[in-house]
Amino acid sequence: MNRVQRRDFLNAIVAILAAPLVAQAQTAANVRRIGFLFGGAPGRSLDIDAFREGLRERGYIDGQNIAIEYRFASGRVGQLPELAAELARLNVEVIVAPSTPTALAAKRATSTIPIVFAIVADPVGAGLIANLARPGGNVTGLTSGSAELGGKRLELLKQVVPKVSRLAVLYNPADSSNVLVLKELKESVATLGLVLQPLEVREPREFERAFLAMTQEGANAMFGAAGVLTNEHKQVLVDLAARQRIPAIWGHRQFVDAGGLMSYAVNRYHQIGQAGLYVDKILKGANPRDLPVEQPTRYELVLNARTAKTLGLNIPQTVLLRADEVIQ
Repeated sequence: MNRVQRRDFLNAIVAILAAPLVAQAQTAANVRRIGFLFGGAPGRSLDIDAFREGLRERGYIDGQNIAIEYRFASGRVGQLPELAAELARLNVEVIVAPSTPTALAAKRATSTIPIVFAIVADPVGAGLIANLARPGGNVTGLTSGSAELGGKRLELLKQVVPKVSRLAVLYNPADSSNVLVLKELKESVATLGLVLQPLEVREPREFERAFLAMTQEGANAMFGAAGVLTNEHKQVLVDLAARQRIPAIWGHRQFVDAGGLMSYAVNRYHQIGQAGLYVDKILKGANPRDLPVEQPTRYELVLNARTAKTLGLNIPQTVLLRADEVIQ
């Protein structure tokens, strides 16, 4: 073998050995990295399942052409700023922060990385965006409209619990979405002849104290706001309401699935799945400042007939007919 042949042979060997490395580098370059800031705990979650499905519908498979960096607050609002900062330091291409507290934490962590929310009660009122049509910054997504549902929720509750006169409101003052929802309820109670009893809960150890205060003050129904804290401990809260025999309307159907009486809200899982549409647009070059916030077109009324029976309530036929689902 002469010098030229030997050189060509060695070059061929080098090319063969380098080929897998080049392929891996190309594959890695094609994988898009996004962050997911979640208020709940690690483990199986319908929210995360819904988000992954929303991505799959648009051709993104976690671990193949997309890599998701998860951060979990496990129900602790105070953990969100640190977790959001971690995602910002990773320089992901998009941060998905579904709820109001997670979206606010993400916005404070970065003004350059696009942020997508999915179930924010009032994104303008929360200070996340300038307006719905043109968000104007690095944040966009879908609103749940929960801050506007106070009157309708109370009307539905009164139809199911006609004797209600004093309404306890369980909310977390550290969760700005809860504060906005409480404000709307305060504006709605007067026309319905109800007295409102706001009860603050910032951590799980305050739950029993809040329910004791309800019964001592004579509350005969309750509204339970959905949020980072309450969602994570929904079963505990639903069980406390059952123990105290307090009829409750909840901020999301997951509480009704857990045994709560009723809820009137957007379909949470549809909303979070739709966040994948915004991720897709941003990864393809869209600027979040120009992506209008999607508003709900319908809300779901979900009832738990078994819980109503346990509480001695007869759900009117008119309410049953308009329900989207009745859990037997």
